[in-house]
Amino acid sequence: MIKKILTPIIALLVFTISAGVVILVYSVLQGPPEINLDENTIVYDQDGEVLAVEQGVQNRFWVELDDISPHVLDAFLAAEDEHFYQHFGFDVKRILGATYYNILSMDKLQGASTITQQYARNVFLTNQKTWKRKIQEALIALRLEIFQDKNEILEGYLNTIYFGHGQYGIQAASQFYFDKNADDLTLEEAALLSGIPKGPSVYSPLVSYENAIDRQKWILERMHETGKITETAMNRAKQKELSVSVTASEQETEVGKYLTEYAMKEASKILGIERQSLDGQGYQVYTTINQEAQQKLEQTIQEELPEDSEELQIGAVTIDPKSGKIVAMQGGRNFDQTPFNRVTQAKRMTGSTFKPFLYYAALVYGFTPSTTLESRQTTFTLENGKTYSPANFGDHYADRPVTLAQAVAVSDNIFALKTNQYIDPENLVEAAHAFGIDQELQPVLSLALGTATVSPLEMAEAYSVLANEGWSVDPYVIDKIVDRDGNVVYQHQSEKPERMLEENHAFVLTHMLTGMFDNRLSDYMSVTGGNIADQLTHQYAGKSGTTPNDSWMIGYSPQYTTAIWTGYDDNREIEKIQDTRVAKQVWAKYMEQIHEDLPLETFEAPSGVVGVQVDPITGKLEGPACEGETRLMYFIKGTQPKEACSR
Repeated sequence: MIKKILTPIIALLVFTISAGVVILVYSVLQGPPEINLDENTIVYDQDGEVLAVEQGVQNRFWVELDDISPHVLDAFLAAEDEHFYQHFGFDVKRILGATYYNILSMDKLQGASTITQQYARNVFLTNQKTWKRKIQEALIALRLEIFQDKNEILEGYLNTIYFGHGQYGIQAASQFYFDKNADDLTLEEAALLSGIPKGPSVYSPLVSYENAIDRQKWILERMHETGKITETAMNRAKQKELSVSVTASEQETEVGKYLTEYAMKEASKILGIERQSLDGQGYQVYTTINQEAQQKLEQTIQEELPEDSEELQIGAVTIDPKSGKIVAMQGGRNFDQTPFNRVTQAKRMTGSTFKPFLYYAALVYGFTPSTTLESRQTTFTLENGKTYSPANFGDHYADRPVTLAQAVAVSDNIFALKTNQYIDPENLVEAAHAFGIDQELQPVLSLALGTATVSPLEMAEAYSVLANEGWSVDPYVIDKIVDRDGNVVYQHQSEKPERMLEENHAFVLTHMLTGMFDNRLSDYMSVTGGNIADQLTHQYAGKSGTTPNDSWMIGYSPQYTTAIWTGYDDNREIEKIQDTRVAKQVWAKYMEQIHEDLPLETFEAPSGVVGVQVDPITGKLEGPACEGETRLMYFIKGTQPKEACSR
């Protein structure tokens, strides 16, 4: 009789033990479950401050256990799994109690999931209440317990649970509900947050503050019952009122959207992954962006763009010419309305901003700032036999010889075309390539007036070569990329700069480009920067440019190069005079702001040049006839004028 009773019991025990061994061996052979979760990619500025958070499918920041408030750990353990550190993934007593209840009710209403089981479900499974899912959950939980220690499991759990409103993990929830990091949460805040995952649609304080507080109080009582807090601490926490609101980052306008998106595209190229998938890969992207400069650029654009010309667009970029760092960029009026980046994606006719390439070639050819050419209405005969009759702005001509220095300052088109004719357009093309303009250019006479289409970023790079004393500049925006495990997967390595321009000619050209702000160089046309000269307190060199459809201002100091373009996306003409002035106004106001706290620096003359006082109208040395009206000009040694002015 006893044998008959014991036989099936022993058989059941043997089967159970065998099954357990099989399950254990299977779990070990399966290895640790592979965890691959969405985690926000964070973009930092050059000072290591967060500039933007690129959210994937789920808004999540993974934080280590040491970076989570102890109150959070205590609250979740008290509410969800009191014996977490004692069991091996399963709380047998709770399971038996829940199973008994479910059998009586003929349903699967009551659960007994441990934190380990919930972690397994959050990462790998669904919330569907079926026996198949529970078995899968148990097997994954077992593998987690075998291959991870308790703190790793708890850390993973706290970083994967859902807190409602698209927020996954305790760090995202802490920032969303309280605008603080997870390690700064107080007892009452931790208790409130730990109650939300039970049912975000019920216990979120943004859905029902009353339900959230009721569950918070229950969790505080559980913390007291399990010895996590004293009765005094519990009562004090219950009485504190909580101010729950969406984070400041959700409410404030994000700075640098165009530049952030450009940086993310550059990062995706570096990493060799699709741009769309980068947001949720958990990378930390360290950029060259100067957040203060970016804010000033956006604010200036907002203040200066006319409200009655809503479709007038802008592209603006600032480069540090010494390093190549892109410190600020605005690709349009409003990223949310038009994410098309006019700095990097648009190519527009450059107008007179192309002339510095011409005049560099002219200096190499033998011109000096005192070289004179006739400024009068001229008809040119082209190679194909056709005639070309360009005009100066406003049909203003000197009707006499003018100096190169004056022609640069007033942007005399006739002087530019005659110069291009003298040096041969092929040399202009070669000079433009020396400045870093890589595209194919047609060696035609009109190229001197900027008929080529170039992006603002390319033009900023070209002018930065001048600002960098003729050395190459390689603009970049990504300084370093760190993966979700803390590994540096990319570090920018600057290439050794190459000599692009001869340093003496580059300096002479730079100094001539300061003339656009000097009214002493004008007697028949206004200098092109005269209307903004009184705003400037630092030394700048630059050139403006206009076409019927485009308005440009590009200029630089020894510290920064900034290119501004304005126009319409559909390439219509800019009809309002005030709209043609926007580029200069933005440039002047913004450049002064970013130089406000910088030391006054001037362009340093190399040893191969000499500075002399020259009459800017005749190009001759200062003399009794023009005393007090001269300007300091630089020449390659040996080419300076010898004759004094006599006008």
